[in-house]
Amino acid sequence: MQDKIIQLLEEKKFALLKQELKEMRAADIAEVFDELDKKNSVILFRLLAKDEAADVFSHLASHQQRDIVEAIHETHLDEIIEELFFDDMIDFLEEMPANVVKRVLASSTEEERKLINQFLNYPENAAGSWMTIEYVDLRKEMTVKQAMNHIKKIGLDKETIYTCYVLNNKRKLEGIVSLRKLVLFDDDLLIADVMNDDFIAGHTLDDQEEVASLFKKYDLLTLPIVDKEDRLVGIITIDDIIDVIDQETTEDFQKMAAMEPSEEEYLYSGTFALARRRIPWLLLLMVSATFTEGIIGRFEDILQAVAILAASIPMLMDTAGNAGSQSSTLIIRGMALGEIELEDYLKVFWSELRVSFVVGAALGLLNFLRMMIFVRAEIGFAITVSVTLVLTIMMAKVVGGTLPIAAKKMKLDPAIMAGPMITTIVDALALIVYFNIASALLGL
Repeated sequence: MQDKIIQLLEEKKFALLKQELKEMRAADIAEVFDELDKKNSVILFRLLAKDEAADVFSHLASHQQRDIVEAIHETHLDEIIEELFFDDMIDFLEEMPANVVKRVLASSTEEERKLINQFLNYPENAAGSWMTIEYVDLRKEMTVKQAMNHIKKIGLDKETIYTCYVLNNKRKLEGIVSLRKLVLFDDDLLIADVMNDDFIAGHTLDDQEEVASLFKKYDLLTLPIVDKEDRLVGIITIDDIIDVIDQETTEDFQKMAAMEPSEEEYLYSGTFALARRRIPWLLLLMVSATFTEGIIGRFEDILQAVAILAASIPMLMDTAGNAGSQSSTLIIRGMALGEIELEDYLKVFWSELRVSFVVGAALGLLNFLRMMIFVRAEIGFAITVSVTLVLTIMMAKVVGGTLPIAAKKMKLDPAIMAGPMITTIVDALALIVYFNIASALLGL
């Protein structure tokens, strides 16, 4: 279907193209824009009906939205913004340059400008920056019939109507009621009798990861967001939480790979922007590697005396780094899913200690046999390397398992204690253990 749309666009068969677009979903149309240049993107966007254009616009990447905004008339922009749900509009404005934000604010009412500025002032990763104000509010004095009529009157402009929120005169959240209950219960029942006053709510300044964990723990589709006085100020829907999870996962992967996090797509990032996000961490890791260099220099006499010890260094360092990365990845993922808490550090330590002993013993035995059969090393050297391998694996897995928890305790992102960082730390420790064992067992 995408190829057909592009072909019709290139052949300038716009009447037929319009008909094809009417049969497609907004998300599928948005994917077509990935294959178009700026000129054709604007042409395709102009062929969309007003309500469809707003839906497609909300699915586009920020650089695509920016291209369209720069090319279309201000009147058309106002129409699109007017059709967007409030949370999609806020997401759009957060990515746009100041002149676009000014254009939108200039065409908004005073009340809308106040709300927009309020949302834009919430911290970037706070629940307040993700919520929408398009929800259905009810009063507990209403009957079920009155509530249904109210939903029919205003529901078309709301992002969701499946869960309604019961507020008092001060907009304090008193309960929630599902549309399913309203449909099934008698018309004469009061909302006060059918609402659920035992509900889960988030606060405007809650971190987005905490909000995502609430959705997962309680299988929520929506979450009411209240201020410090328990007044309902908005709701977060499951589609926004999926975006949060995607963003957090991407950020963790980038940190685990020793890169500065960025939401900008790879193919649309400039060379210097990509380099700038990588250089600081690589520089830090390079400088920290001087500890490893210093350790090798300190035991240079031993290496000169027994060349086979030097030959085993890469294997020991690589194995230790890999072992530490395994543990840190598992623990970081467990913490992200809420399976591991700060108070579980002793359990993690004990578990990794046992696992590392089994893994270390198995690899140490296999390495001993390898050195005796294939390398034909002297038994003293084989024992030295194999014992070091066991101890470094145990040390690496314990360090890799506990450092992410320590980072969390210090209010740092546990993801930084993964991959390159763990490898750098463990490499230095592995060399210290190796040379000291060699000195003790071989009398060097």
